Amino acid sequence: MPIAKEGLREIAIATVLLGGLAAAAWWLFWPAAILFLIVWLGILAFFRNPQRHPTGEVGELCAPADGTITEISKLDHHETIGGPAVRIGIFLSILDVHVNRSPCAGTVRSIDHRKGRFLDARHPESGERNEASTMILDTDDGMPGPIVVRQVAGKVARRIVCHAGVGDRMPMGHRFGMIKFGSRTELIFPLLRETEVPAGVGDKTKAGLTILARQGSALMQRSKCEKAGPDAVEKQEVTM
Repeated sequence: MPIAKEGLREIAIATVLLGGLAAAAWWLFWPAAILFLIVWLGILAFFRNPQRHPTGEVGELCAPADGTITEISKLDHHETIGGPAVRIGIFLSILDVHVNRSPCAGTVRSIDHRKGRFLDARHPESGERNEASTMILDTDDGMPGPIVVRQVAGKVARRIVCHAGVGDRMPMGHRFGMIKFGSRTELIFPLLRETEVPAGVGDKTKAGLTILARQGSALMQRSKCEKAGPDAVEKQEVTM
């Protein structure tokens, strides 16, 4: 099982601490040693970093994080987008993979880290009030943009890691960071007439694999494949 390099420090500390406790427990009360081993395996599993091969097409946006969708909202105006937008919030429990991935191919325009509070990541105001790192991507291949990805710290997660830098070009599904121990990741993108959101609140996501939205050419191409005749291309409104 590949391990995220961001977790090597925590794994080393846990190995020394839990290993010592397990050794002591083995002589005093051996079942406790098994408990310490389980905790160590849990920490190891938290920093797992599975290999993934995104198959999304141009115009599609994949999930930037593993987790559960807790919000799909229409925004009348988003300052960075410069018009109407859609915001999708994904809650990451401590059992989810916490590696974040790029939702599409693009170039990093800016990264802004903001200090804030540490509300529960499921709290409706956590996205606005918690500590967060916001990355803006200028999209490739004429796809509508820009695209905004926000890493939001949670009640337990208090360390956001982002390896991307301004000017970096990232393909869809590229690993760019993680949030440690429970968090929220947001995807914000332009709301167009040709916008489709096939995901729904409560759905589980896999970073780099789950398609959250289709824009422009991707949606139109899909409509052509699904329908026949002169009405093959049908413009759709975002489904919430």
